[in-house]
Amino acid sequence: MGNLSGMTAKVTLSFSDETIEEARRFAKREGLSLSAWMDQAAREKALREVFTAHAAAVSRAGLDLESAALADAQEAALVDDALFGGGRPRAA
Repeated sequence: MGNLSGMTAKVTLSFSDETIEEARRFAKREGLSLSAWMDQAAREKALREVFTAHAAAVSRAGLDLESAALADAQEAALVDDALFGGGRPRAA
């Protein structure tokens, strides 16, 4: 079972019966204590919120990171082709 190492606060929370039973089932499946599983789930939710906010800010700024990444990949392919010839795999 998972342990509580690194946990520093003890709080009282209330959950619906359905939510707590699902959480217990997932924690057991992953070999974690309920507290460790809830800590992990809360941390993952917080990170999703941060990443979602970041993506929204990038979008509002008008940045198109996907297109930039694709352009970088195409440029790298052109350089590889120029350096190593078309169709020949380069040495690793």
